[in-house]
Amino acid sequence: MEFASPLLTDLYQLNMIQVYLDHADTETAVFEMFVRTLPPRRGFLLAAGLEQALDYLENLRFSAAEIAWLQGTGRFRANLIDYLADLRFTGDVHAMPEGTAFFANEPILRLTAPLPQAQLVESRLINILHFQTLIASKAARSVLAAPNKLLVDFGFRRAHGAEAGLMAARASYIAGFAGTATVLAGRQFGIPLFGTMAHSFIEAFDDETQAFETFARLRPDNVVLLLDTYDTEAAARKVVALAPRLKAAGIAIRGVRLDSGDLVALSKSVRAILDQGGLEGTTIFASGGLDEDQLREFAKAGAPIDGLGIGTDMTTSSDVPSIDCVYKLQDYAGMPRRKRSEKKATWPGRKQVWRQYDADGRMAGDLLSLADHQKSGEPLIHPVMLGGRRLQPVPSLDDIRRRAKRELECLPGPLRELTPGATYPVEVGDDLIRLAADVDRRMQSRVQDSDYDSHGGSDHAR
Repeated sequence: MEFASPLLTDLYQLNMIQVYLDHADTETAVFEMFVRTLPPRRGFLLAAGLEQALDYLENLRFSAAEIAWLQGTGRFRANLIDYLADLRFTGDVHAMPEGTAFFANEPILRLTAPLPQAQLVESRLINILHFQTLIASKAARSVLAAPNKLLVDFGFRRAHGAEAGLMAARASYIAGFAGTATVLAGRQFGIPLFGTMAHSFIEAFDDETQAFETFARLRPDNVVLLLDTYDTEAAARKVVALAPRLKAAGIAIRGVRLDSGDLVALSKSVRAILDQGGLEGTTIFASGGLDEDQLREFAKAGAPIDGLGIGTDMTTSSDVPSIDCVYKLQDYAGMPRRKRSEKKATWPGRKQVWRQYDADGRMAGDLLSLADHQKSGEPLIHPVMLGGRRLQPVPSLDDIRRRAKRELECLPGPLRELTPGATYPVEVGDDLIRLAADVDRRMQSRVQDSDYDSHGGSDHAR
């Protein structure tokens, strides 16, 4: 992918680095990225975006022009300018593999690096991982709602920017979509491309049948004809009448597409028209503002729809446009740290997630514990980068996709069925609870010592 400028960050990250350098706070820091709470319509999340995050870290550097611009702002001292001019990421990363199902308070990434480096990368890492995780988690709901259906990403035109549209194609493919309409995603990631025809093409002809035949003869491979420009059922009859003429030329009508109206009723009537006309093998593809709720309704109603184009609602995750994703300091200079703000408290230290499975191979519960304490179950967080360099070759997108498929198959029944309010047990280990209490006692002791000194206690003691 094209590497984003390191200036794609928040000003306060640079402000913090300036203070860290001035105060000589450059020891090793440990940050973890996790989601505080799951939104009401998300019983699980699907991790995505790790490869782009690692690309960003491996290629992190400021150009001479960027350094000159920063210097010209007059905001920063020479020590920061010099530090950034030579900056390369030298830290370590542990993470959940892409395609892993996870839950609240479970770190999907742990970054260990000198404090200024770890601080600088916060905003872009959240930007990358949050978005792809958001979209993969939304797309997974359509995959679960429409098993064995062909799902295609149609969302680029309403994505919130070019990068968002491209990464949505990647995230939805990981989740189980068959492909995308976004051409660059095919070139960049090897994602299968799908496309039919536009209403404007049909409108450009005075005769709908002529439009169908012209398109089919000029694009004879994988012919899919759009039926709803005027009268959907009448168009289906035209397709049936046209089919023998095309067949004589060696052209098969692979499918028809419905893009508006009552898709359940129309799919049934169109299926009947096609079957009666001998086109039993012609598939029906539907699109037009679809989401997982409608897909479940299609299944419930027995709509004979073979494939679906999912656009705006998936690419923008319209029902849940963001998740409470954060990146927090857990250890600095060898000392565990934690935040204690109301409703935003964190668990200190480096952590691991251990997953248990039942006799049927379904996920039964997770345990959040300290990383160096061996527990039973499958560990989900693994080393992926050491000293600023990847430890393994980049996995193929199809390998990541297969992992996601296994994860979705292993979800407990209520989560697979998208049951509203379904939850999953995540236990906090005793070791983590004890460490949090130790950190609290340590911090409380420091507060008391500070109060004592501020009232002259230390002078009196001397």
